[in-house]
Amino acid sequence: MIGWLNIGSLLLGLIAWILPVINLMRNKKHEHNNWGVLSVISISACAISLSFQIFYNYHLVKIEDWSALMDTTRAVVIATAVLLIFTFILNGLTFIVYRQNKK
Repeated sequence: MIGWLNIGSLLLGLIAWILPVINLMRNKKHEHNNWGVLSVISISACAISLSFQIFYNYHLVKIEDWSALMDTTRAVVIATAVLLIFTFILNGLTFIVYRQNKK
């Protein structure tokens, strides 16, 4: 059951990146109806993905698997930074593009 947290985290991280890309691709078709909703869902998916990783790390602490924590913490920190940075960049780009098209 706990192993599903990593899979869920990965899938939600991908969703967090795919939704802004879909928004940007729809920009060419001039569909501006719900870009804000998709951006909120993207950022929410990113937040839930990071929460899953925190829950998984808590599980490792609870079962006192210190070697697993020491082995995976660096990768989790790097993945977290990459996920956050790219999610905010993609959603920021979506905001800028739709704001320019609205003018």
